[in-house]
Amino acid sequence: MADLTLNEAIENIYASLKANNADIDEHIAGLKAAMAREGVKEATFDPGKLAQNNRQGRKMMQAYFRQRGVSIGFSG
Repeated sequence: MADLTLNEAIENIYASLKANNADIDEHIAGLKAAMAREGVKEATFDPGKLAQNNRQGRKMMQAYFRQRGVSIGFSG
């Protein structure tokens, strides 16, 4: 996998979420690598772009990413 920028990795996550979580673990690994390269501690997602934009959906997403070693937050 080519080195992705943080924004590219986040866009891949959005695309995966819209495609019923297709290859989500692979995209999370890409996000984690991009965060490490760019020295970012937390990735920020726009809740408006999420398939499940409610509190439960956001908490589930945070927990899933945290299990894979990635800290995420939400804008707005």
